[in-house]
Amino acid sequence: MKRFFGNNFALLIMLVLVAKAVTGGSFFDDPLAWLISELLILPGIVIGITVHEFAHAFAAYKLGDQTPKIQGRVTLNPLAHIDPVGLIALLFIGFGWGKPVEVNPYAFKHRRRDNLITDVAGVVTNFVMAFVFMGVMKLLYTFGDTVNSGVILYYASMVVIYIIQMNLVLMVFNLLPVPPLDGFGIVTEVFNLRNKPIYEQLYFAGMPILLVLILLNIPSKVIRPIIDFLYNFIAGVFF
Repeated sequence: MKRFFGNNFALLIMLVLVAKAVTGGSFFDDPLAWLISELLILPGIVIGITVHEFAHAFAAYKLGDQTPKIQGRVTLNPLAHIDPVGLIALLFIGFGWGKPVEVNPYAFKHRRRDNLITDVAGVVTNFVMAFVFMGVMKLLYTFGDTVNSGVILYYASMVVIYIIQMNLVLMVFNLLPVPPLDGFGIVTEVFNLRNKPIYEQLYFAGMPILLVLILLNIPSKVIRPIIDFLYNFIAGVFF
């Protein structure tokens, strides 16, 4: 995600949290179980968001835009990329965001091409990370017998599984062609929509549409089968 999330969006996220509280959810049903689960998921969230936003920043910087470098975003330090409100939202409602990378498209030599590369960089990096950590999972299974404690192996495996899944979630979710997600940026550059009237209409309508979709749990229903397919595909490469 490279677009800006304003205070109004943060407020709407808080309303979603209230709705979750009213309708029930894992946190409100069993706080202890929720806490253990989120502690296992947290490394996946931090790694997934960090590499995603770093990839946007690195791609834009290498393509001629100094803005990410000046703002300290061309780094793998999670503190440069994690948004506190976005992290809380992700932990509580399963939808969140990192600090969006600001890009100056006028700094690019080939604007459409370089915008497209910058948009694609985040999701491609998430996919690569899913492959890398599936390899780590293979190593855990291969050399797991040398670990004396089965508990350690179990929790290590769970953390790695969540890292894989979170990277796939970030990849697939961000590919949805709805502003402010990367998928909308990709569609914009592929079909050259930026200078067409429909671009502004879709851009400003995107956030309310996205929130409605999230409240109705539609993204989860759409992307879950895709994530399961990708997870099984990558697992099949290693196992």
